[in-house]
Amino acid sequence: FKTDGLRTYAQYRDLGITDATGGMAVAHVIKMVGPCDPKIVSKMHLHKADFQMIYVLKGSMTSHFEGHGVQTMKAGDSWLQPQSIKHKVLDYSDDCEVLEIVMPGNFKTVELEK
Repeated sequence: FKTDGLRTYAQYRDLGITDATGGMAVAHVIKMVGPCDPKIVSKMHLHKADFQMIYVLKGSMTSHFEGHGVQTMKAGDSWLQPQSIKHKVLDYSDDCEVLEIVMPGNFKTVELEK
């Protein structure tokens, strides 16, 4: 796991999909660094991506999705995140790990709150 990913409160393990697909997709395991600090994680943002799928490997994560409210996902849950949906992480368990697959591999994240 490396700490050079999108979020300071997470560690990332790249699964090599970006190189294997010539940049079409990225897949990584994200390990959340606990305990959760709501002042750091709770920032509204969106991802400029064509496809985003998340699968909870361990623990749980609670997020707010615009138009869908607060959702808690636990180990074994997965979801397809709609394109450019505004969302924010509210909480996660100390053992939370998720698998994330995104297309394209070099997707952009837009912060909507500072």
